[in-house]
Amino acid sequence: MRSQDQPALAFYTEPAPMTSPGRYAPLLQNLPDDVPGLAAIVQGLLIHEYLAHGYGVTLSEQDRSSVHIRPVEQLLAEIVARDSRPLEAVRPPAARLPVNCRHFTVLMTAMLRAHGTPARARCGFGGYFGTGTFEDHWVCEYWHTGQQRWVLIDAQIDGQQRRWFDIGFDVTDVPRDRFLIAGQAWARCRADADDPARFGLSSLNEAGDWWIAGNLMRDAAALRNTELLPWDCWGAMPTPEHPIGGELAALFDRLAALTQTPDASFAELRQLCEDNRLRVPSAVHNHLRNRDETLPLLPCGHGYPSQRCDAQTARREELCGAGHRESRRQPADLGDMGWPRRR
Repeated sequence: MRSQDQPALAFYTEPAPMTSPGRYAPLLQNLPDDVPGLAAIVQGLLIHEYLAHGYGVTLSEQDRSSVHIRPVEQLLAEIVARDSRPLEAVRPPAARLPVNCRHFTVLMTAMLRAHGTPARARCGFGGYFGTGTFEDHWVCEYWHTGQQRWVLIDAQIDGQQRRWFDIGFDVTDVPRDRFLIAGQAWARCRADADDPARFGLSSLNEAGDWWIAGNLMRDAAALRNTELLPWDCWGAMPTPEHPIGGELAALFDRLAALTQTPDASFAELRQLCEDNRLRVPSAVHNHLRNRDETLPLLPCGHGYPSQRCDAQTARREELCGAGHRESRRQPADLGDMGWPRRR
């Protein structure tokens, strides 16, 4: 890594409000420091809410409420409340905390940072779920010191899911053409090298440039250490009913370019994310719950302002209103995801 890129390594090593283990930091200190070992621990603690059926687990609506947890500290609180054994102890599927891919990612990121390994969450699209499209997805990206490169790891995919989805590559080093960060997807579609209709969530029969743009904003926020929920929305995040053109398309073009080179563009990305259309406010709209929710306070330079802006709130409610709430409804289970059922 070039000397001018070094600030990024420090930035992605320090715990941040969403990835800090807080009072549960001692639980991470004695974990193994190898990447596959940490991924296995994460898989023994969490269960994807849409894949639970494949593990023989039926979730109630109350069980699913944990998918709305944002900070890792709160995830760990729920995990130890269910089972106080060390984190290395594999929980039976029914005792694992129901979450989604974003939570596997931020917990993996927190564990790596606890060992001094630079790591960050990336939001984009996975092309390895057997649907022939690129599905909305999150993975962890960590700095491999020996190889001097950033490596993608999908901490959600265990042996069972590898069989379901017929995955033949190493999920601790996901090929860059199998997971596309949102900026790559945006750039490819803008260059007519791909079709926006291939990027979204096939189980809902929803896709398009609006979905890519939403994930682009979430990825940019994650690169600023603000890893939000897949259904959090704010600012200029578009809906299916709002065509993207003109100044907004140009803004997303620039954002896509910077998120593809976040280390070399570290300062410039930070500056662009201060744009009111992109900046994460003190409260975002959780459209699944149809309400604004206040976020944990971030230190200067890590995200949103400390005070809520009424004008931005009104704009967010306009952009994240009925269109988003209707479009991002939840599939019921594994079969509704359009993914292979348990073999």
